[in-house]
Amino acid sequence: MNVTIIGTGYVGLCTGAVLAEIGHTVRCIDNDEAKIAMLKEGRSPIYEPGLQELIDKHAPAGALAFETDIATGMTDAQVVIIAVSTPRSDTGEANLVYVENVSEQIAKNLAGYTVIVEKSTVPVRTGERVKQVIERNSTGDHPFDVVSNPEFLREGHAITDTMKADRIVVGVESERAAQVMRELYAPILEESGAAWIVTDIPTAETIKHASNSFLAMKISYINAIANICERCGADVRKVAEGMGLDNRIGPGFLDAGVGYGGSCFPKDVDAFIHIAGELGYDFKLLEAVREINEAQRGLFVAKIKDVLWNLEGKRIAVWGLTYKPNTDDMRNAPSIGIIEELVAGGAQVIAYDPKGMDKAKQVLPEAVEYAADAMSALDGADCLALVTEWDEFVTADLAKAKERMHFPLIADGRNLFEKSEVEALGFTYRGVGV
Repeated sequence: MNVTIIGTGYVGLCTGAVLAEIGHTVRCIDNDEAKIAMLKEGRSPIYEPGLQELIDKHAPAGALAFETDIATGMTDAQVVIIAVSTPRSDTGEANLVYVENVSEQIAKNLAGYTVIVEKSTVPVRTGERVKQVIERNSTGDHPFDVVSNPEFLREGHAITDTMKADRIVVGVESERAAQVMRELYAPILEESGAAWIVTDIPTAETIKHASNSFLAMKISYINAIANICERCGADVRKVAEGMGLDNRIGPGFLDAGVGYGGSCFPKDVDAFIHIAGELGYDFKLLEAVREINEAQRGLFVAKIKDVLWNLEGKRIAVWGLTYKPNTDDMRNAPSIGIIEELVAGGAQVIAYDPKGMDKAKQVLPEAVEYAADAMSALDGADCLALVTEWDEFVTADLAKAKERMHFPLIADGRNLFEKSEVEALGFTYRGVGV
């Protein structure tokens, strides 16, 4: 099939690469000329395991192409996927201006029956709006269907999650559109055994927000439990293990830490609260989820201050800046709020991240210094603050790390290290709920 994807962020670019891998001809469109120029040179603008390899494989053969012009990109397209950004507005609702603008341009370039897929995370009833915009702006009598096809990708695992999906959800208004979508995903369905879920459009849109908000709720719940554990002497890791063995709960997203970040959970929780409010429902549960998550950053800094007393003049080494490992994404990363508070308190922050430092420099305070590697960040440090659980930190030689530090304090924001083992090396250890 000929597929056009508008938007080359994580979702659009990873989806395009995988669709090329399973046999489709894909054109990825973006109005960011610098990004498209980079892609045409064969370089991925984002770090995602496996993505560069798929670009290397399919771009030279023409199965994966990159353009800035929608008219050129939509030539002969049977499926057009909208994967543009839907950022938070000041009120918490999703800003759908990009979706509207793209829908207008799609309408003006329709030719023959086309399935238009909303893959951006959008509030319920967006599909209805997209359909209205296309009907108003279409320049001819061109049949089309709008489909909601939410993504459930984890950054750092996006290629694998697409190829080996656990479910594919499509919200449709016609059997014809459902058949086109099944043909689009047929190789993945056959290979992965993914559940094929066909609904109406509002249901598909709600599934996405409900899923992300529920996962965010699990994270905030275990962080609230961690705060209780610290006050009563319990170990949140064992609490989570005991909870997770109940198959009604499951172990996923029960790792206590400094809270969730990224482009999805914060935005989707805010948007779902706003959507519920517009529908006349006060979603107090999700408001509490958001409050708990925001508080975790301050509680983490408080652990450091509890040991060091004053932050003024203290040298803090921060390991991990991205919101999660295996990505260079700094959007809503917990490290941002933590480092801002440390710097505001007068601390000298020396940061290291395996993949995210270039993007971190764009959002962190100018006073932050950056180390060439994890160990050099520790030279003269009064505290090692671990914020993101990259694999290289798991295998770090903590005995050598202690030798480089001025004061041996580890503030472990992801419970990556074993408390007893770290304390046996002579460290003061502060974890989350342990």
